Amino acid sequence: MELNQVTGAIIAAAMKVHTALGPGLLESAYRRCLQYELTKQGFKVDAEVCVPLCYDSLRIEDAYRADLIVEDSVVVELKSVEQILQIHEAQVISYLKLSGKPLGLLLNFNVLHMREGICRLINQRRDAAAGAKMKKNNASASPAPSCRN
Repeated sequence: MELNQVTGAIIAAAMKVHTALGPGLLESAYRRCLQYELTKQGFKVDAEVCVPLCYDSLRIEDAYRADLIVEDSVVVELKSVEQILQIHEAQVISYLKLSGKPLGLLLNFNVLHMREGICRLINQRRDAAAGAKMKKNNASASPAPSCRN
């Protein structure tokens, strides 16, 4: 399945969960419900995935935990906060770099309408390699817009 189809399904499932539960719950409740919804639809979903950190010769296996990884390719980080901050985006970007996954979704459930709480982030390290190939072919890529208002 193509990444855009996977992210589209994740967003649709998040909207379904948000419509049923509304804003104001703990992040963990949304995570369990979103995991259930995606699994019910036949997606491979791993929850609370350890993201290792390597520094020099040190490897810390459980340095970080990604909320969900869907289809072994999309990191999904859930929040239930007043607003998405730059540090939240940085967290997802770090998970993408450390895990090598191509795409991340930052979903804030503490909004009136779920469409206002969706942020799509791209692993620029992976894009840099693809970008070099694209430049070779005289094509260009545009960066993803910021998620904050």
